[in-house]
Amino acid sequence: MPRSRFVLPLLAFAVLSTTAPAIAQTPLPATPEADPLDARDAKRVERMEKVVRELRGIVFQMRDTGKPVVVQPADTDARMEELSSRIADLEQTLRRLNGSLETATFELEQSKRENATLKTQVQGLSDKLTALEQAAPPAAPADTAAGAPAAPTGNPTEAFAKARQLMLAGDYDGAEQAFAGFVEAYPEHQRTPEARYWWGKTLSVRGAHADAASAYLTSVKGWPQTSWAPDAVVELARSLVALKKPQDACRTLAELPKRYPKAPANITSRAASTRTQAKCAA
Repeated sequence: MPRSRFVLPLLAFAVLSTTAPAIAQTPLPATPEADPLDARDAKRVERMEKVVRELRGIVFQMRDTGKPVVVQPADTDARMEELSSRIADLEQTLRRLNGSLETATFELEQSKRENATLKTQVQGLSDKLTALEQAAPPAAPADTAAGAPAAPTGNPTEAFAKARQLMLAGDYDGAEQAFAGFVEAYPEHQRTPEARYWWGKTLSVRGAHADAASAYLTSVKGWPQTSWAPDAVVELARSLVALKKPQDACRTLAELPKRYPKAPANITSRAASTRTQAKCAA
């Protein structure tokens, strides 16, 4: 058996054998005035006695069990380990907070970029509509048609129905006057855009392409989602072709699939023919 295994027990035993009797035989003074030890020495002796007791416990533990003695760490070490653990937990929490902050910052920047892109797209569409409005001639006054429009009788519903009946009957001159009168009498009515569309139809029949283009353009302002709106876009392009403005016609037709992707086949077919007439780029 290695000799070093007995060094600690022998040393402890030697300390016990020499120190314990000396401490035990040291006479205590009867009065405070005769105490040869001051407070500092008394504390030092107390610490020595504590060390001796611990060494005795270690020696007796090894003697009784025959197992290696495990010396527990001091209370200070345990507290240091606990403090280190808490610091590690705080560092981990801080890393998670930093990660969450970086994620939120990235999402905010992405939202800003998307908003900027959307704003650019909206501005581009507004510019296109403004360009179309500027390309078309101003709306002709109502009295420049075949005759001065007669003021509609009855309420707006009856006036609109009467104008449609005239058109269905083939009376385009009468329908032109009726729709022109409706637009003039009810400029803010919900059916006024549609009345402008049908008015443009009557103007196209008699070859008044400039007035027709103006009527179609004002009817589709705001790109209404109605059954007649896709046809109004195509009719506007056809009027622009007749006015020798093919580039404006091509720009108008380019908006058709964007604004009305579910337009009927007959309208998309007429749009394709008009695109060919205007020699639009593929």
